[in-house]
Amino acid sequence: MKPEDTLNAADAAAELRARAEAALLESSPATPRDAATLTLEATRSLLHEMQVHQIELEMQNEELRRAEAALDASRARYFELYDLAPVGFCTLSETGLILQANLAAATLLGAPRVTLAMQRLSRFIVAEDQDTLYLRRKQLDETGETQSFELRMLKHDGTRFWGHLAATAATEADGTRVLRVVLSDISSQKEHEIELRHTAHYDALTTLPNRVLLTDRLEQGMAQALRRGKTLAVAYIDLDGFKYINDTHGHDVGDQLLAVVAARMKHTLRDGDTLARLSGDEFIALLIDLEDGDASVPMLNRLLAAASQPVHVGELVLRVSASMGATYYPQNVDADAHQLLRQSDQAMYRAKLEGKNRYHIFDAAQDSRASGQHESLERIRHALAAREFVVYYQPKVNMRTGAVTGAEALIRWQHPERGLLLPAAFLPVIESHPLAVDIGEWVIDTVLTQMAQWRVAGLDLPVSVNVGARQLQQADFGLRLRELLAAHPQTLPGRLELEVTETSALEDLTQVSQAIEGCRDIGVVFALDDFGTGYASLNYLKRLPVVQLKIDQSFVCNMLHDPDDLVILDSVLVLASAFRREVIAEGVETVEHGEILLQLGCELAQGSGIAWPMPAADLPAWHAAWQTHPAWLNRHSVSRDSLPLIFAGVEHRAWVTAIENYLKGVGVHPPPDHQPCRFGTWLDTTGNERRGAQAAFQAIALLHRQMHALALALCALHDAGQTAEALARVSELHDLRDTLLEQLDALVHERR
Repeated sequence: MKPEDTLNAADAAAELRARAEAALLESSPATPRDAATLTLEATRSLLHEMQVHQIELEMQNEELRRAEAALDASRARYFELYDLAPVGFCTLSETGLILQANLAAATLLGAPRVTLAMQRLSRFIVAEDQDTLYLRRKQLDETGETQSFELRMLKHDGTRFWGHLAATAATEADGTRVLRVVLSDISSQKEHEIELRHTAHYDALTTLPNRVLLTDRLEQGMAQALRRGKTLAVAYIDLDGFKYINDTHGHDVGDQLLAVVAARMKHTLRDGDTLARLSGDEFIALLIDLEDGDASVPMLNRLLAAASQPVHVGELVLRVSASMGATYYPQNVDADAHQLLRQSDQAMYRAKLEGKNRYHIFDAAQDSRASGQHESLERIRHALAAREFVVYYQPKVNMRTGAVTGAEALIRWQHPERGLLLPAAFLPVIESHPLAVDIGEWVIDTVLTQMAQWRVAGLDLPVSVNVGARQLQQADFGLRLRELLAAHPQTLPGRLELEVTETSALEDLTQVSQAIEGCRDIGVVFALDDFGTGYASLNYLKRLPVVQLKIDQSFVCNMLHDPDDLVILDSVLVLASAFRREVIAEGVETVEHGEILLQLGCELAQGSGIAWPMPAADLPAWHAAWQTHPAWLNRHSVSRDSLPLIFAGVEHRAWVTAIENYLKGVGVHPPPDHQPCRFGTWLDTTGNERRGAQAAFQAIALLHRQMHALALALCALHDAGQTAEALARVSELHDLRDTLLEQLDALVHERR
């Protein structure tokens, strides 16, 4: 005891005695003090001392009772605060056992306090985060400093939550070392933190990674490609026709369409691949761990297919397609993430100009030889002055009769260093520049000159010229066209046709319609190009006085393998008939394309299956030698009752391809059984009513059932791990398909 503590205690005792004596005097009568009572006085003094001590004891007891009551109250307040605290308190042994826990800790851990005793705290921490607890405990033992950390915890019933722990070391009165742990639930804060992080890295509408996260993943993918010796593909995706849907039906509908298309495209990718949204209707797909560039082709096709599927928004059935540009990494020259995005964007634009609903692969070798795919405005202006541009011509024919009905003029650039360049190499640069008008007028002037020369040589063909939005929307477009025609009096205005691309952003349809009407007054007619893919198919058709529709080649090229494209193509033909418009199909590449078009009632066509674009000097010889294909000659359209037979052929061709791809591991899920396909439905209803006892119908129905049964059996083998056996029997499926197609075609001819 310290000296000052001794003095304080003595003072307290003296004060207590004084208080006791005062209390005794107040409670006892005065005692006379004279010599005769001395002995008695001594007795009374002794009695006084005893009374004083008694009062001292009573007062001490009272003080003790008050102190004890205060201590009990303090202890009660402590335990009340301990138990009702908003955070959990735990005392742990050196081995991590819970010695004591308050009510808040018991509530957080979802267990009664009595059951927590002698359980390890680690039992309430997820396995992946237990190392964090161990390392923090080790750091506390080594430094003695309070440890504050976060980890994922488990309630008694297995429910997860985020916990924050603050741990300190302490020594009990008996010398035992313990840990004091303060525990709190921070799940809501972590969710908010995760939400903020998600907002910073993901697109709110589609939940896809945004540009920030894309950049990070692209850089990681590039490093991974170099490290593993693999190829990375970067695909830039732009939706065709989205602007029209957004403008016509509103942003809410446009947003719903974007969300659906994004989800479908994402579903086609593999684990590890990334689909990100840049902005608007632009997306980027990162395809990792490819053996080479060719390995990306099936994925690119799946992305295109996913983007072009119909989307139902309320009572609306909407459809867009995608133009896609792809580039690969590593390349022969150094390329960073920004360059890869630029290359894929450039390739995408090329795909859009070539007809949309397709992909184009960036030519890195060509890009390395030139400063860029797009030349500068000044260089293009120089090319126009130096007469470096040329016009190629692609014939148009009537497939049924074999007549050549005209040709389409297509500009090319005979570049002195880079050779013959397609329009994608230079037209995008001038699309919104006045130079586009100059080049457009040059093409018309060149075509009028060429038509006059052909006519002198005995070849009189109508020629169509593409007119861009910039040129068509000039206030003096009609006047300038009259001046050009006046400069070539040998060429009749009626032999010139102008094509307005449906994908042109025509801002003032009223003005454009008036311009077209003005041209019709002088004999020049218009066609609507790329019909079905642009901003306003029906709106343009309704408001623009065009005489012809050109079905976009994307529908024609894919109709042999995509039943939906075939349905769209048929719908366009019905629509054109209702509006009394002539129809011509672009993209006829094979005899089969022509056969189906003729069966549907479309006789006019152009495409590589007829003739590639050629220089003007080559056209007369081609014209003299041209003969339509025997399969096309005099082939007439079929009745609409027979259309299900045509659809059946396309449907089953596409279905067999999907089955084969699934067996080869291309698809994650098998294609749906096509027993309820269009043909199957027709066969069970209308066909059943009309086929009677015809042997042809019975044979087709049998083949139809055999195909589906065999396909199901092959998929079952694949799912059971017997893929090699399934693939070995794919030829059986091909044979059934070919036989079915032959019999369907024969039945179509029989029913015509």
